[in-house]
Parts: sequence; structure tokens; C-alpha cells
Amino acid sequence: MRRIPRPVRGRLLLILTVVAAGAAAFVVFMNPVGVPASGAAGLGGTVNTKWGRLSALDRTVLVKVRQANLWEMPAGQQAQQRAASPRVREVAGIIASQHLQLDAATRAVAQQLGVLLPVEPNGSQKSWLREMSGKFGADYDKTFVLRLRAAHGQVFQLLAKARAQTENTVMRTFIESGMKFVNTHISLLESTGLVPRRALH
Repeated sequence: MRRIPRPVRGRLLLILTVVAAGAAAFVVFMNPVGVPASGAAGLGGTVNTKWGRLSALDRTVLVKVRQANLWEMPAGQQAQQRAASPRVREVAGIIASQHLQLDAATRAVAQQLGVLLPVEPNGSQKSWLREMSGKFGADYDKTFVLRLRAAHGQVFQLLAKARAQTENTVMRTFIESGMKFVNTHISLLESTGLVPRRALH
């Protein structure tokens, strides 16, 4: 049998690995863990689980919280190094640490309920990170606080709506925990004195 040259074998193995990974991702997408193959989770419908009905809004919560974690963790870590105000640096450290905890919980619940999560922030969140990277001193502090305060306000509204409507006990517990984190972060950001009245509307 003719031997395949080592460089060619390496390329073939790489191609096969990529193809296998793509096939695995396709299988997971078509039938997420914990969701029956006949379920409508991939189509945005409501599905039955042993913890209660799982709605499109429930899944949206997990996706939005995951995306919040993905940009607020690096934002908080950056602010610990770049913020001019000691209080802003302190708040940034707490927020980054707590989002790390929240992200672990988000991924665990998503796996339990068979919900696919994003692996990167959305376009707006990426632009906020770029914006902050171009700021310095007091201007950096103000931008960091205002961006995170506005983002937390939006997430809090989504969580409150989902908490009132969810029929899933796992999601109910997750949302209640998430609301505590978000409410704490809003208070911390406001404690910096950099949130003007107009930002509260």
C-alpha cells in the first residue's frame, strides 16, 4: 500500500477534523441536549420539559444573559486596569467577578435545557468594547459606567418580563438569581456618581 507523505497526511487529518466538528455541531443544532427531536426549540416555539414549558422568551433570556457576560467580563477586567477612579476600578472588579459566576450558571442551565448559546458578544456590544478601548482617564470612567448602566437596565427589564411569564422552574430560579446580580450591578455603577439623571429614564 502506497504511503501518504506526512505533510499530506497532516492536511487530510486537519480537513477530517474540521468536517467532523462541523457534523457534530450540526447534530447538536438539530437535536440539542434535553430537547426532544420533535420539539420546536430550534424554530422558536414552546417545548415541554420535565421542569415545565420552555418558551422562546426563556431561551432569549439565556442568550441575552450569555451575551451580556461575554462583553461585561472583559469590560470589567479592562476597567480594573484603565479606570482613573479607584471606585470605578473597584466596581469593575466586582462586576467582572460576578459575571464570571453568572456565566457559569448560564451555561449550566442552557446545557440542562438544551439551549444553544452564542460564543461572542453581539455587534453593539463589540462596538462598546472598541469605544472604551479608545478612551482614557475620566472620559474612560464615564463611558464605562454609562455603557454598563444602560446595558444592565435593558437586561433587567427582560428578566422582569420573563420572570412574570415563565412556566419553567429551572428558568424561574435562574432568572431570580440573575435579577439579583443585575440589580446589584446597577447599584454599584450608580455608586460611582457618574450616572446622570437623564441616564435613568
